[in-house]
Amino acid sequence: MTPSTVAQLLKQTTLQEVEIKGWVRTFRANRFIALNDGSTINNIQCVVDFENTDESILKRITTGAAVHIKGNLVESQGKGQSVEITVNSIEILGDSDPETYPIQPRKHGFEFLRKNAHLRTRTNTFSAVMRLRSALSFAVHKYFNENGFYYMHTPIITGSDAEGAGEMFRVSTLDQKNPPLMESGEIDHSQNFFGKDTNLTVSGQLEAETYAMSLGKVYTFGPTFRAENSNTSRHLSEFWMIEPEVAFMDLAGNMDLAEDFMKSVINHVLENNKEDLEFLDKRLADEDKTKPQAERNELSLIEKLKFVTENNFKRVSYTEAIDILRNSKPNKKKKFKYHIEEWGADLQSEHERFLVEKHFKCPVILFDYPANIKAFYMRLNEDGKTVRAMDILFPGIGEIVGGSQREERLDVLKDKMAALDIPEEELWWYLDLRKYGTAVHSGFGLGFERLVMFATGMSNIRDVIPYPRTPQNAEF
Repeated sequence: MTPSTVAQLLKQTTLQEVEIKGWVRTFRANRFIALNDGSTINNIQCVVDFENTDESILKRITTGAAVHIKGNLVESQGKGQSVEITVNSIEILGDSDPETYPIQPRKHGFEFLRKNAHLRTRTNTFSAVMRLRSALSFAVHKYFNENGFYYMHTPIITGSDAEGAGEMFRVSTLDQKNPPLMESGEIDHSQNFFGKDTNLTVSGQLEAETYAMSLGKVYTFGPTFRAENSNTSRHLSEFWMIEPEVAFMDLAGNMDLAEDFMKSVINHVLENNKEDLEFLDKRLADEDKTKPQAERNELSLIEKLKFVTENNFKRVSYTEAIDILRNSKPNKKKKFKYHIEEWGADLQSEHERFLVEKHFKCPVILFDYPANIKAFYMRLNEDGKTVRAMDILFPGIGEIVGGSQREERLDVLKDKMAALDIPEEELWWYLDLRKYGTAVHSGFGLGFERLVMFATGMSNIRDVIPYPRTPQNAEF
């Protein structure tokens, strides 16, 4: 007999002989096992006949133990589930020491669970979060596959800084204590493994653009790295990025694509992960009850997701947004932490959330940002001071997607690179795209963990990735 999963059995209506393997969540009165195998947030109750079960087996049924159970699926006598298993035989596959097992059947703090990240998915919260992460990942690939995109793997090791921020992790095989030096005293990177100075990638965008200009529609979905010394609840040193690039698509098409994509992936989990979302929705509501009224969420988790899927995204220029913010009550009464005084300000999360949650009351796409606060590759507008950039703003989080129409004109791109001291020889291949069949093209980037945070209601980005990498932390 092939073992069933807990998820399968809880949906079963035929009462029959069954077999299951999983981990013990609780064992009460030497009789009732709450068993979970990770297939669902719900446990299935297994009822042991303790009078006919060897005492040595009973002593080994402890929280965390892995067991193999054979029995009969019957109507449940208790509340909370329609079926349960009456146990005919039980085999202990792996013991768990009840004195040292850290994931006991009680509430644990998230900081404690981060220190036990190898076991935290045995809790309801983290099993739900990681199932949702998996479902969102599937939804990403499904959307692009159904819409004619080709999936490409961009390099993890690169010689270029796509964002121009300089916060990169160096990759080197040179002796750190005694590196080879040139006559100038600088390190001779020609003797390095790749024959040049290389780093971990901060983005696959530039490489994706090259493929879009031959395959038409491509996307990347892979790990990226930022050496930013930031320990906030919104930053990771290693995270995953989704980056589509499309040839012959302008900024308006880019906004259409991004809105449709976001609605699609969120609809996917609303339709397919109801139990996990309902659990996390209740968790967030219970957490809110402990906060002061002013800090509570105005929307429940599920309401927030439907806020995105059921509303059209409002498209607003950066200039219009600045006027709205400058004249807003929070700004006039100096309730914003970052006061908006003039055009050109880099918007903060508080400003973005005001536009979404208070002013427009729907998701917002801001476009045409000042050129001096955006990346060199964004298409310069005819006014010479703004670029065809766009950011999508969501409730509770602010910016979640950033993108642009890319600069397709060789002379303009060269001028922008020169102004930022980006050497042409470093990106000669990127400039080649503007020499050989250049065309309008656009794309956007979405930090996957930001999406998972939004979809799960988790407030710390360390809790939506299996093993977070942050400054001073590379455990596991």
